[in-house]
Amino acid sequence: QVQLVETGGGLVQAGASLRLSCAASGFTLSTYTVGWFRRPPGKDREFVAKIMSSAGSTSYADSVKGRFTISRDNAKKTVYLQMNSLLPEDTAVYYCAAGLYGAPFTRWGQGTQVTVSS
Repeated sequence: QVQLVETGGGLVQAGASLRLSCAASGFTLSTYTVGWFRRPPGKDREFVAKIMSSAGSTSYADSVKGRFTISRDNAKKTVYLQMNSLLPEDTAVYYCAAGLYGAPFTRWGQGTQVTVSS
C-alpha cells in the first residue's frame, strides 16, 4: 500500500523545538522529491520546505528559513523536518508530500497537528 505517514506533531510553547517525521511505504522514496507543507487555521495550504531526491538539495519558505531544517534518510525511507525556535504562527497541520522530479506532488500524508502556544 502506497502511503506517507507523518508523526511528531504536538503542543509546545513558543521557542521550543519539534521534529516531524514522514515515513514512506509502498514506493521508492529515494527517487522522489519530498516536501513539507502546512495549513494554518483558516488559511490555505502553504509550502514549507522541500528536499530533492538527488544530491539532497533543499529549499525553504522565507518564513521558516534559518529555523527549520529538512533532511532525509533514504535507507529508513523517512524525511524529517526539524523545527526550532517555534512561533505561534507556526501553528498548523503539517503535511508531507512526494513527487517525481519536475512533476507535481502526487502522494500526500494525512497530516500532523503542530500547535505553538505563546
